[in-house]
Amino acid sequence: MFKVDKEYKSANISRTIRFTESLFEQLNKTAAENNISFNLLVLQCCKYALDHQEKEEK
Repeated sequence: MFKVDKEYKSANISRTIRFTESLFEQLNKTAAENNISFNLLVLQCCKYALDHQEKEEK
């Protein structure tokens, strides 16, 4: 299960990404509900996705 924590507060590499309006709104709402920044939530979503991706068999 995805759990919001503050592990990535010291992130310092800047990138520009584009969101659909609906995804942006969902992320903003989730960040506000958990009293964390939008950036921290996006970092954690990315980490969660990478940790739970299916590995390709070779």
